[in-house]
This record gives sequence, C-alpha cells and structure tokens, in this order.
Amino acid sequence: MGVRAFGRRLVVFAVALGAAALGTGTAGAAVQEPTGPVQPNIISAAIYSVVQPTIAPPGANDWNCKPTVDHPYPVLLSNGTTANAYENWANLSQVLADEGYCVFAGNFGGSPGSFLQTVGPVAGTAAQLAQFGDEVLAATGAAKLDIVGHSQGGMNPRYWIKYLGGAAKIDKLIGLSPSNHGTSLYGLLSTVQAIPPARDLVGVACAACNEQSTGSAFLADLNAGGDTVPGIAYTVIQTKFDDVVTPYTNAFLKSAPNVENIVLQDICAQDFTDHLGIPYDPIAQREVLNALDPAHARTPKCVFVPPVLS
Repeated sequence: MGVRAFGRRLVVFAVALGAAALGTGTAGAAVQEPTGPVQPNIISAAIYSVVQPTIAPPGANDWNCKPTVDHPYPVLLSNGTTANAYENWANLSQVLADEGYCVFAGNFGGSPGSFLQTVGPVAGTAAQLAQFGDEVLAATGAAKLDIVGHSQGGMNPRYWIKYLGGAAKIDKLIGLSPSNHGTSLYGLLSTVQAIPPARDLVGVACAACNEQSTGSAFLADLNAGGDTVPGIAYTVIQTKFDDVVTPYTNAFLKSAPNVENIVLQDICAQDFTDHLGIPYDPIAQREVLNALDPAHARTPKCVFVPPVLS
C-alpha cells in the first residue's frame, strides 16, 4: 500500500489486537441478516467491524428482497483485499438500498469469522463470490446480477466471468479503483516479487497480494485475449490519488464499446479521495448510481472531499 494507506491499516490492526479479547459477533441465519450502522469512512467502519467482522453492511442481505421493474437486478458488492464486507460497504450499501436496489454482500477469501478477508488466491475468492451470487439469484428470482467492486473486488469478478460462467449471470460490472492490471505499489510490490523469500512470505499471509503485482502470471492469464466480454457493461471509477493501485491508470480496462473509464478529477478537480476512501466518496457513489441506471443519470455535485485521515 501507499504510505498513507499503510498507516491507516496499521491503525485498524492495532485496534484489532486490542479488541481481540472481546470476541467476535456472528451473523445469524435469519432471512434478514443483522446489519451495522452507516459509517462516514472506511476507518470508522473497520474499527466497528473489529468485534463484529461478520456483520452485514447497512441495507444489505435482506433475503426477502425482490427486485423491482425499475431495478430488476440485485447488486452484489465485492470486497477489496483485506477488507470485510462491512468495512468496505458501510455507506454505499445503504445508499443503494435507499435507491430501491436489493443489495447483497459477503465475506470471501479469508478465514470464516476473521476480520481480514479477500486475502486468499483470487481464483478461490472469485469462486466463493460466484457461489454467493448464485444464492442471490435463487433467492431473488432475478435473471442477472450487477456487481460493484472495490480494488481486488472490482477485478476478481472478471475471473468469474471468464472461467466460472459469470458472463451469463452478470449484467454490469462497476469497479472502484479496481486492480485490473495490477500494481507496483510504488515499486515496493515489484521489488518483493524479485526476492523469492520475501515474495513467499507475503504469499503466506496474502496470496492475492502477489497475484495483483503488475505482470503476475495470474493477471497475464486473466487479461489474455482481452479485458472484457460482449454483453456486460463495464465501468471503472478511478481517482488520480490512488495510493494502492499504482500507476492509477492500471485500473482502467482497454477501450471497447461496452467500457467506460471515469476519472473522478475530470468531474471534480477538488475531489482528493484516495484508494481506501473511494467507496465512501459521494462523487464516486453518484457515478455508481449512474452506471447502474444510466437512464436516470445525474451530474455529481462537485464539493471538496478531503482524504480519509489526511
């Protein structure tokens, strides 16, 4: 991660260590899963989820929800590396629910009940996400899903699409700072890959980190033959201040009729949101809503958005 992003994660990890003795909550098997409150940023959401890492984000996982004519496809939220569902989506999930969407989110690619999720091999995480997506389709009766993903969560559904039958089940894929073409992490991750003992050590804790390194065998295979497939609308929403996916342009998908790459600063030069902050950024959230329902798109309001913990 970039220096600022790494510092924020350290804050969260420190709180996690201090709170570990308090135990963790578990989501019930009820039709409406327990949800946490709306949070203003990812740091407050992460701290809240330390002792309740399996709690669903607000507005999500109502298994009685039925899509409407206006919003016929449920929205599946896909987490970024190390993030649990509540941490990642404790704001946008409620925004989507308030707009009338059926919203679903889960934890994949980590130990069950763990605060840290989405760290295992990307293929495994994508397979778990695909299975969850099938459960959403069965419960809602919808023909397809729309996916909104952050960071790795905007990239790994493409594995589902390419290898796990997702092309027939996904209508839109919207990525917030997705790691579509990996990251050098300002050269740090690339350096780690060149030192086998360091690379292997990182892989023990976070196999997905190595796989998201620029030029990795995983990404070479994923992107071989083209970034996208016909029939799915792809949107990438990215910030020039991304301090995790570096260079920030690595988030973008190759140009195609069904691809739209959006830079937040082209909409609002005063938006200074970074990688961790983008799911909570109101301009990015407006662009998510626009991508989900382009017939009712609205121009975002350009307001000063300070970075999280600047």
